[in-house]
Amino acid sequence: QVQLVESGGGLVQPGGSLRLSCAASGSSFSYYAMGWYRQAPGKQRELVAEITRSGITNYADSVKGRFTISRDGAKNTVWLQMNSLKPEDMAVYYCRARSRNYSVDYWGQGTQVTVSS
Repeated sequence: QVQLVESGGGLVQPGGSLRLSCAASGSSFSYYAMGWYRQAPGKQRELVAEITRSGITNYADSVKGRFTISRDGAKNTVWLQMNSLKPEDMAVYYCRARSRNYSVDYWGQGTQVTVSS
């Protein structure tokens, strides 16, 4: 069993930065791919960024060059550094831990990111 707790969301002006954190409990953190997803009102949840066990990253086109995902196995934590934030980045951001074949799949409770002047 893995529990994921996100933090770091909040209100930021356009062009600003936020750093989201996802702390994972449990001993199997290093076995999972970790990802950040987001869901805006009236829209489907979408992948923002993912990092595999070996550190390979994948980003949505809309955030490439602005967001950076990273992980630390010793701290059981994954981060999402978000720079140059835009109003369209505003959403609830969720952390996900999954096995390679999705047979194990955990989600956090989400953290709100609001981008507004």
